[in-house]
Amino acid sequence: MKVGLITGDPGHPLLAAAAELLVRQGHEVAAVPPAGPVAGLADVYLLKARTPQALALASELECRGAPVVNSAAATGLCQDRVRMADLARAAGLPFAATDEAGRLGELADPAYPFVVKSRHSRRHDLVARVDGPARLRELAERWPEEPVVTQPFVPGTGWDQKLWVVDGQVFAARRQSELATGTGKSGRAEDWEPSAGRAALALRVGEVFGLDVYGVDLLDGPAEPVIVDVNAFPGVRGRPGAPEALVALALRVGALGVGALRGSAGPAFAGLGGGLGLGRGVG
Repeated sequence: MKVGLITGDPGHPLLAAAAELLVRQGHEVAAVPPAGPVAGLADVYLLKARTPQALALASELECRGAPVVNSAAATGLCQDRVRMADLARAAGLPFAATDEAGRLGELADPAYPFVVKSRHSRRHDLVARVDGPARLRELAERWPEEPVVTQPFVPGTGWDQKLWVVDGQVFAARRQSELATGTGKSGRAEDWEPSAGRAALALRVGEVFGLDVYGVDLLDGPAEPVIVDVNAFPGVRGRPGAPEALVALALRVGALGVGALRGSAGPAFAGLGGGLGLGRGVG
């Protein structure tokens, strides 16, 4: 079987480990530059890059009949934090209240403290806690034209709960929050075992968003966990079993085709309603 890796960094630890396992098993692995072009089709593609060029390439491959993990549509949805929040909340997921705020330089009279994020998720995007006007002015000087969203600051425990899902298997860790430390950098990470309820919540995110490989960022809210971000095809660094799960997913999808993908029917957009009760009793 031939597996294509759509990535600008084929040496990424998760991809490199999965590629090594595939080659050992006698399969062919080809790195595909996000800008393409692609001649002959592989049996399945893993979409790690999330640039506009990579999404366009993935969409083209899907039109040519190739299965792509995750789909271009589901990956693109996770790049827009407004659309992400709208879908999650429409489905009853406990997603943080997320408001489109225009450009950072135009933000006026906010309620402090709050969290500001780039509307469009990407590497090295803006994620910061704003405690007062001085901090807001500082950020606005650095990012004056940046389209942003705002979320309430959730104090929580000072730890981000990172849950990663690969083909229905949940991996997790806790990381000292960059917003809690006030340094702009995340602190130490440690192993962490999520409750059954939180693992189920992470799995439900995949159903709603049509994702097979993804990450969910949780914080402890006053009464229930709060989802603050969803990431398509995250790094999942240092999680034993994650490369094996990715290989199994790639081989199954490559053998069975597009119908084996969770996202084959597209993300579950509005229509699910808010009556699912998700997020309740998942502490």
